[in-house]
Amino acid sequence: MLVLAHISDLHLDGTARSTARAEQVRDRLWELPGHVDALLVTGDIADHGTEAEYEEAARILGLRTGDAPFPVLTCPGNHDSRAPYRKALLGLPATEGPVNSAHVFDDAAVLMCDSSVPGSDEGALDDETYDWIDGTLDELDDGVPALLAFHHPPVALHHPLPDAYQLEAPGRLAALMERRPQVAGLITGHAHTPAATVFAGRPLLVGPGVTWTLRLPWEGAEAADRDAPVGLAFHVLDDSGRLTSHFRVVV
Repeated sequence: MLVLAHISDLHLDGTARSTARAEQVRDRLWELPGHVDALLVTGDIADHGTEAEYEEAARILGLRTGDAPFPVLTCPGNHDSRAPYRKALLGLPATEGPVNSAHVFDDAAVLMCDSSVPGSDEGALDDETYDWIDGTLDELDDGVPALLAFHHPPVALHHPLPDAYQLEAPGRLAALMERRPQVAGLITGHAHTPAATVFAGRPLLVGPGVTWTLRLPWEGAEAADRDAPVGLAFHVLDDSGRLTSHFRVVV
């Protein structure tokens, strides 16, 4: 059984507010009394994509100090910038290609995929990333389930703000999943609202935002609820390959 904590959309910008909210959810996760296999952070870690913002994120998430009690797995969002992300967050050379990483656990794998499009709020998995996904899945045993995590949801969530910037060409992703039955589900962020739906016959889980929560059209005209508590999710991939999610707020 694989247990994953999940946060998204920290939008760290150097303000006391964004820092406090990120540290609040970090403290809750670091103090969990039970076992968690990893923390997924699905993009928009920084608000402006600067090295200073990623240095703060690395400090909060324990990425450079080893303070985290479990692995912290990240992928970029549309507010992130690949070169500073690589350099200041991951300690890697500051190159501009997609930031993809695979993480294999005892009996499951998590592929953190880059759906960012440099210089744009649009979302897309490019040819290099699709080739990487296929190659990574080829290296796994057929019986090992895998989760794909990235920033932009590939479906409408029924709010005009996130729906304007869905993942492009969702049919290509659906075709990949059709020929890859070992993909047990998709985990995304971007929408700032916890949501659960289905894509290509598999679960699609959208993580809540740390910085603010999206008000749906029937909840009010103001999109950003900045007073809503910080949210997080726990995803459990059990031995039968079923994905179950639990959503929490931090108060």
